[in-house]
Amino acid sequence: MMDYRDRHIVVLGMAKSGVAVAKLLHRFGAHVVVNDQKPREEAAGAEELEALGIPVICGYHPDDLIHDGVALVVKNPGIPYEAAPVAQAMGLGIPIITEVELAYQISQAPIIGITGSNGKTTTTTLVGLILQQAGVDALVGGNIGTVLCGLAQTATPEQWLVAELSSFQLAGTTSFRPRIGVMMNLYPAHLDYHHSLEAYLEAKLRMFANQTKDDIAILPYDQPELLPHFEALKARKYFFSKQQPVARGAYVRDGKIIYADGEGNQEEIIALDAITVPHVDNALAAILVALLTGADKQSIAQVLTTFPGVEHRMEYVTSIDGVKYYNDSKATNPEAASRALQACTEPVVWICGGLDRGVDFKELIPVIQGRVKAVVALGQTAEILLQRAKEAGIKERVHVDTVEKAVLTASQLAASGDVVLLSPACASWDMFPSFEIRGSMFKDGVHRLKTSLA
Repeated sequence: MMDYRDRHIVVLGMAKSGVAVAKLLHRFGAHVVVNDQKPREEAAGAEELEALGIPVICGYHPDDLIHDGVALVVKNPGIPYEAAPVAQAMGLGIPIITEVELAYQISQAPIIGITGSNGKTTTTTLVGLILQQAGVDALVGGNIGTVLCGLAQTATPEQWLVAELSSFQLAGTTSFRPRIGVMMNLYPAHLDYHHSLEAYLEAKLRMFANQTKDDIAILPYDQPELLPHFEALKARKYFFSKQQPVARGAYVRDGKIIYADGEGNQEEIIALDAITVPHVDNALAAILVALLTGADKQSIAQVLTTFPGVEHRMEYVTSIDGVKYYNDSKATNPEAASRALQACTEPVVWICGGLDRGVDFKELIPVIQGRVKAVVALGQTAEILLQRAKEAGIKERVHVDTVEKAVLTASQLAASGDVVLLSPACASWDMFPSFEIRGSMFKDGVHRLKTSLA
């Protein structure tokens, strides 16, 4: 680990991770300055840091913030590399990391890192629950819940640190090396940040860059375009597949999940129809992590057959007059929405739409044909999604301007035995501050509808 004592370090961005990083580096004896472009009234934690003697600058980026005396910049993952202070640091050759790198440097516990375009939160949650059920001591954090460096400060070598990791976080790592690294999948996302699919993939692959033959990489087998990128990985590779057998990993055969150890031995883990996890690949990856960290089959089965889901991710809300309502607001790209739609076995009234990122949604046409009976669209992409619905032969297509109207309209289009699914296929920022608020408004609308009909 770098000796931080008396080093001049700039922390860019407050939020939970920025505050945690600043306090940690201050404790290590570094001279820390925290800078956030948000106005001070929006910079939660500023007073707490200043009480420790840490300078906090809000509202702008000072011209002299970055200079050749700065030893390190720790940036909030969401700050783009084009931002002025980050670009200045790059120009001066100053190392730029994210909080995840710092957490790795101080953690005594081995790390399980989980990333992917879709499914990483559910998989991380499943792993934590299974390990807890099996009596394996594990702490869960990262991009989900608790800031990772906060957990790393107290983690012991006997524990596991289970971390959901975004591409933004991984892009800012240098020596980060998880004992087990998991990539769920990769589809076009966050290209406004990474600028290309290649750069996005490169950020995800940072998960495995420093692994050795003593480490484990758990990888998707059903995306053949990714397989060449995995060949050079040094870690011991395990694959998961819904479509075909794998020599080492987990796969589906005859309605059952099978574990193969790579030495010719295979074991049935659980029947598919017994699990409550909506997306099988999440269960497959979680099973592999659990088995490779010492969890028993009984604990795996206990969690997979009772898993209630994660909020805003194929979250069952309620039933009204025989119609089931699901909140999948986290589906912020077409692939996530496709997964949700394909998980539904009943006719679907689909609520969709959101921020326009230039996606044409044509890949959704075969998914919604014969599966979706009506489309209710809102947000910037409403018109293009309704056009795709028309091309798919869907007759019932309605444009609304609020979530409440979407819920009411969907309820009028649905019949007993149908599903109303909010799975936007788009980010929320055209109308809402976050996908969580969008999902909560949907749930509130559903509950108000149920009350009005009671």
